[in-house]
Amino acid sequence: MSDAQVAKTDVVLVGAGIMSATLGALLRIVEPNWSITLIERLDGAAAESSDPWNNAGTGHSALCELNYTPEKSDATIDITKAVHVNEQFQVSRQFWAHAVENGMLPDPRSFINPVPHVSFVQGPERIDYLRKRRDALASNPLFATTEFIDDADEFARRLPFMAAKRDFSVPVALNWTTDGTDIDFGSLAKQLIGYGVRSGTSALFGHEVRDLSQQSDGSWNVKVTNRRTNTKRTINAKFVFVGAGGDALRLLQKSGIKEAKGYGGFPVGGQFLRTANPVITAGHRAKVYGFPPLGAPPMSAPHLDTRIINGKPWLLFGPFAGWSPKFLKQGHVTDLPLSVKPHNLSSMLGVGMSQMSLVNYLIRQLRLSEADRVDALRDFAPSAVDADWDLTVAGQRVQVIKPAEGKAGGTLEFGTTVLAASDGSIAGLLGASPGASTAVPAMLDVMQRCFGDHYQGWQPRLREMIPSLGTELSHEPELFAEVWNWGTKVLGLEAGGGAGAAALRAGADTSVSASDTDDPEPAGVA
Repeated sequence: MSDAQVAKTDVVLVGAGIMSATLGALLRIVEPNWSITLIERLDGAAAESSDPWNNAGTGHSALCELNYTPEKSDATIDITKAVHVNEQFQVSRQFWAHAVENGMLPDPRSFINPVPHVSFVQGPERIDYLRKRRDALASNPLFATTEFIDDADEFARRLPFMAAKRDFSVPVALNWTTDGTDIDFGSLAKQLIGYGVRSGTSALFGHEVRDLSQQSDGSWNVKVTNRRTNTKRTINAKFVFVGAGGDALRLLQKSGIKEAKGYGGFPVGGQFLRTANPVITAGHRAKVYGFPPLGAPPMSAPHLDTRIINGKPWLLFGPFAGWSPKFLKQGHVTDLPLSVKPHNLSSMLGVGMSQMSLVNYLIRQLRLSEADRVDALRDFAPSAVDADWDLTVAGQRVQVIKPAEGKAGGTLEFGTTVLAASDGSIAGLLGASPGASTAVPAMLDVMQRCFGDHYQGWQPRLREMIPSLGTELSHEPELFAEVWNWGTKVLGLEAGGGAGAAALRAGADTSVSASDTDDPEPAGVA
C-alpha cells in the first residue's frame, strides 16, 4: 500500500471506554492542534467495561474496600494501599471538576452522585478489626470522616433494608463515610468523547483494529476493518494507545513490543442481582462492602450498592463469578486460547498451578442456583425476597498474569497495569479494579512515559486542571480541604461533603456506640 493510501494522524486511540476517552480529552487540552483518531469495534461508546451495567460504579477511593486495609501480623492495620488509591481518585475527581467548570462535561449529575461508602462486618473479631481500621484511617486527612458504628439502633436508622428481620444477637459494625460516590463511567466516557469530537477528534465506530506494525520512522501502521462493510484501511500514527479492555492484551501482543513479553490474561466474568423496587431502593442509600468469602480472591468481596443509572435508583448485589474464555463481553471464545504464546506459556502455567483456590472458587460460583444467590444476599439483607431480584451479567475482566522477575512462572495481578514501549510510541492498559476510578492518573502516567519531551511543557496547563498534581494530599490537609470543597461544589456533591472540614481536624472521634445514641430522632438514610 502506498503512502498516498495511508491516512495519517498524530494519535490513535483504540477503544471508546473511559481510558481512551480520558487520554483523548487530556491530549486535546494540552495539544489542541494534534490530530486524534478514536477507533471502536462496536457501534457506540463505552459499551463494554465502562457501561454502567458492566461495573459496580463504586468510584473506588478505598473508603470501604476492606482488601485495601489488611491487618498485619502485629495486629495493626496497614493503610498504605488505601491511601495510594485514594490519592489517585482525588486526581480524577479534580479533573472531572475542571471539566464540568469549563463546559467539557455538561451534566455532572448524569455521571456522579453522592452515595455513602460503608464497610460491614459481623462477629466480635471482625468488629475489633473494623474499630482498628477506623482509628488507623481517621488520622489521615483523606479518611478523616470515617465513622465507627456498632450500635444496632444506629445501624437500623442508616441501613433500614439491611436491618429488617436481622437478628442483632450476632453483633455487627460499620465504617461509614458520606464522602463516597456512585459513578456512571459510561456516561462520563461518552461526554468526554463528545468533547473530543466537538474539538476535532475523528471517531470511527464499528471499526476493528486487526493488526498493527511499527515502521522504520517509529510510527505505527494500524490496520482497521469496517465490521459492517468489511472495508479495510490503514492509519499511520505517531502514537497508539490501546484502551481496548480485555482486547488490549491481544493488540499489545500483535505489536511485538518487548514490554508485553511474558504477560498473559485470565478472564473472569461477573454477575449481579439487581432490583428497582422503589420500596427497597428507598431503604438503602449506600454502597456497603463486606469481606470476601473464605478462599475467594479480593475482587469477589460482596457488596450491596446503590446505583443511579439514567437518573433511576437501583440496588445491585454481588459479584457472583461467571466464566467464559472471552476477553470481552462481546468477544470470541477463542480469545483465551489464542492469547497463549511461547513467551507467556511459563507465566500462564505457573499461575494455573498456584491459583487452585481461585479455580475452586470459580467452580463453586458456577454451581450456584438463583436461590443460592439470594441466600448470599440475605447475609447482608435478611428480608430479601427472591421475586424482587433478577440476575444481570456484568462485563468481562481480564486479570493480568505478570511474568515473575528473574525466575520462571508468573503472578496473578488484581489491579491495573500500564504497559508502554521504551520508545514511547505505543502504550496500553491491562487489568481491572480500581481501573476506571483512577483513569486520570493512569493516563497522566501514559503521557509522562510516552511524551517525555512534551510533559514538562504541559505542566502549567495540567496544574490548572489538577491543582494538587505531584502533591500527596494526605500530607497537605489545607490543600486537600481546598480542592475537595471546590470539587464538591462544582460536581454538585454537597450531600456527600464533609471531607474538607474534616481534613483539618483529622483524628477527631467519630465513633458511634450504643451509649452515644440517646437521641430519639432518626438519622435517616444518608
